[in-house]
Amino acid sequence: MDDSQNETLFEAPPMAEQERMIEAILFATAEPVTLRELEARMPHGSDPAEALVHLRKRYEGRGVHLVCVGDAWAMRTAGDLGFLMQKETVETRKLSRAAIETLAIVAYHQPVTRAEIEEIRGVSVSRGTVDQLIELEWIRFGRRRMTPGRPVTYVVTQNFLDHFGLENARDLPGLKELRAAGLLDNRPLPGASVATDEDDDEDESPEGQNELFED
Repeated sequence: MDDSQNETLFEAPPMAEQERMIEAILFATAEPVTLRELEARMPHGSDPAEALVHLRKRYEGRGVHLVCVGDAWAMRTAGDLGFLMQKETVETRKLSRAAIETLAIVAYHQPVTRAEIEEIRGVSVSRGTVDQLIELEWIRFGRRRMTPGRPVTYVVTQNFLDHFGLENARDLPGLKELRAAGLLDNRPLPGASVATDEDDDEDESPEGQNELFED
């Protein structure tokens, strides 16, 4: 086989064809796909990073957008058309006030240890609260701290970012917006009895949170 044949054999597909390949992969996959995964699936010599740039521009203003979620990519319904998907809702998950506050603390202070969460909240954090957030795949274990006891830390997951339409944790709203959305409650007046998560877990989510925690 001569050099010209070798060049043809390993020549990358045209950029338009690479866009079509990525489009097909993302539409067929429910979960966001990383650049490395795209590179592994596409023909030798392809440049998925460049193809993503072109594809994202092509979908601007359309009913479906190409969005970056952490270090991965996905096709998602345009934000202003979300109301059309409401009939697809199957289950509504309610989080206790303790879980909501714990989730907010992890999101804004990650990586954060259980002791640090308790210090910020001012009450102990029950194992059930953390387990619930891990089960929902909204937080996960991070690296252990290089301090005595090497405590484990917690960070938010890619699923959390995807659920709330965030590219990364830096896009989180301010405390005022969180309270308006029901993600944070106002603190009780001094003297109110709030000692442990077990008390909080019995409370239902405040009104207005349901739409934030739908699957």
